[in-house]
Amino acid sequence: MAAEPARPSPEHFLGLIRQQQRGRLKIYLGFAAGVGKTYEMLQEGQRLKRQGVDAVIGIVETHGRVETAAQVGDLEQVPRRKIEYRGVVLEEMDIDALLTRRPTVCLVDELAHTNAPGSRNAKRYQDVEELLRAGVNVITTLNIQHVESLYDLVEKATGVKVKERLPDYVIGMADQLVNVDLSAEDLRERLRAGKIYPAERIDRALESFFTQDNLTRLREFAMEEIHHRLDQRRKHQEPGAAPGISARVMISISSRGPNVEQLLRKGARMADRLGAPWYAVYIQTPREDISRIDAATQRQISNTLDLVQHLGGVPMKFKGSDVVTTIATFVREYSITHVVLGRTRQPWYRRWFSRPLLDRLLVALPDVDVLVAAVS
Repeated sequence: MAAEPARPSPEHFLGLIRQQQRGRLKIYLGFAAGVGKTYEMLQEGQRLKRQGVDAVIGIVETHGRVETAAQVGDLEQVPRRKIEYRGVVLEEMDIDALLTRRPTVCLVDELAHTNAPGSRNAKRYQDVEELLRAGVNVITTLNIQHVESLYDLVEKATGVKVKERLPDYVIGMADQLVNVDLSAEDLRERLRAGKIYPAERIDRALESFFTQDNLTRLREFAMEEIHHRLDQRRKHQEPGAAPGISARVMISISSRGPNVEQLLRKGARMADRLGAPWYAVYIQTPREDISRIDAATQRQISNTLDLVQHLGGVPMKFKGSDVVTTIATFVREYSITHVVLGRTRQPWYRRWFSRPLLDRLLVALPDVDVLVAAVS
């Protein structure tokens, strides 16, 4: 007699209901201002409206671009919320008005935008998450340089420190990801023609951010991200795809380690490429007991653990008298397959008289991949 198939649990059905109730997210992804993200988003809004879909504008920034502004047309724009800050009146998307209005589709420009002080959420992507949870479908725009884990790569490639950033998981939430592409030279030509910035800003932009090399590299980042996300989705949707997780990543951090933010971003991207969960583990030895480190170091550790969550990892503290033994214990308890370290800053004479930590780790973890990340 054939075995009776397992009965799905009530929790499984509840999960399906919640998934159905959640709004869908579509992101138009570009590599620089002026490639046409907002234009295409508004065009889609117009198409949806012609098809009888209740599509509204939550917020759009045309930046004075005539062609983009023309695409707004007769789309309904939910009035913005006015917030006074230091004597200046700022306008933000009114999340409460949108939740009351509950359109089928909401168009939201500039996903990485930082909201004005006094807003309910610090970042616009958090507003979007609220809309999605309420069942509102969202179409939005984003430039690749605003992705948190790319911060160091973007700075190295362009010399620009991007201030407004969002967690990588936000891109992972997208049900559709559309690459708004344009050649670097065509974008520079569009800039010269005054279609992106006013005349007084054109020459400076061409010589700084909008150089051929910068735009080419940013375009590569955008294409790599699109290909990676599509590849991930294809693997998950393949018939007979093996369930479960085969890789787990641990990033070892300390208050005295190398550039920890850069290390975390590198480790987060590696884990994402592996499709693996990852843990950032602060190894608290007796030397780093809270009674022996100053307030500034304690704040640094707290900020580091906050960044881990922002990048989609799990921040953890693990106590032990010896770094190698403590890492090995964590690896065994959490079935870690990859350990990521930053290069040590120890002076040569200390390394000369003590067995390097890396050598000891390789001996203690013969079945684990130990990677040393180059950080500045």
